[in-house]
Amino acid sequence: MAKTSEKSFKKGLYISGGISLCLLTILFVLYPEIQFSTLSTKLLVPVGRILFFVTLGLVIGEIIESTGWTKYLAFLAGPLFRFAHLGYRCSAAFTTAFFSGIAANGLLLNYYREGQIDKQQLFLTNFMNHFPAFFLHLPTTIFIVLPLAGYAGGFYLLLVFLAVVLRSLFIVTYGRFRLPVPTPDDPNDQSRDFAKYQKRWPEVFHRIRTKTPMRALRIIEYVIPIYLIVFLLEVSGMFDTIKSWLSHTAIGAVVPLESLSMVVVGFLADYTSGFATAGALIQSGGLEFKQAVLALIIGNVVATPLRAIRHQLPRYLGVYTPKLGTQLLILGQSLRASSLLLVGGLYFLFI
Repeated sequence: MAKTSEKSFKKGLYISGGISLCLLTILFVLYPEIQFSTLSTKLLVPVGRILFFVTLGLVIGEIIESTGWTKYLAFLAGPLFRFAHLGYRCSAAFTTAFFSGIAANGLLLNYYREGQIDKQQLFLTNFMNHFPAFFLHLPTTIFIVLPLAGYAGGFYLLLVFLAVVLRSLFIVTYGRFRLPVPTPDDPNDQSRDFAKYQKRWPEVFHRIRTKTPMRALRIIEYVIPIYLIVFLLEVSGMFDTIKSWLSHTAIGAVVPLESLSMVVVGFLADYTSGFATAGALIQSGGLEFKQAVLALIIGNVVATPLRAIRHQLPRYLGVYTPKLGTQLLILGQSLRASSLLLVGGLYFLFI
């Protein structure tokens, strides 16, 4: 079985290398003007960053699981996750997500592969981890949003937070009524004996040495071809075409279409640019306060698919399998966009 798995893994690496080589050949044949420095900035640096942080996150997750820290992390969000019938392992991953989203995903994948949680628990906890992710990025986000978009940006952040809370309540309610109640013999029951999870540090390092390199290579297997495809689409102008199309799909009856399109294009180009554009339009009178808040929400939602492909898909495929990672990303981003639109719609109707 191990030999079959190793053969399959090597075959995957060979296929990934062949695809990457073909993509590089196409890139240099069609666009010979591309400089190595550009390729380094757009490919080598992002891939190296993802490889480093994903590997670090997986190591942290392995340490948490192997040393029995799952027990203590699970205690913090235990009541909520017991109420949602998700169990203590999912609670531990949720708490870990306040420090590292990648480590939390690594924990979830370990539990799922070892049969300690099922697919529903994996998906629901991954979606619940949007809540700690909001706070994980909040310090940086505040110092971007408030100076650029002012009070409208602050109100936008409040609505984003309400959308996160709404999603979390929905997931907890769904789990409460749809998932089975953990039994004392269930691996998700917090009354389970935790002593068996206590490991000595030499054993922990052995697990890291034997498991992490393989996972790191799997990250390379998926991430490099994906980044090459994204880079090829970018230099071919495909993203500019998508930006032009998406910028005219928003609702002009709610916000002036010209101003809204500028905010949407700003979000598509760069997360910071969307807030800078909204702030400039507020100052110039192109958007009123309420219109600016709605424009930020709509711009965020419209830009979601493109941002997910460029920034999140490689990480999800690096941690999870292609099928599982794609499913998690599509469902998670759809849930996020739906909650933002719902909160934005309520804001438009009642405030």
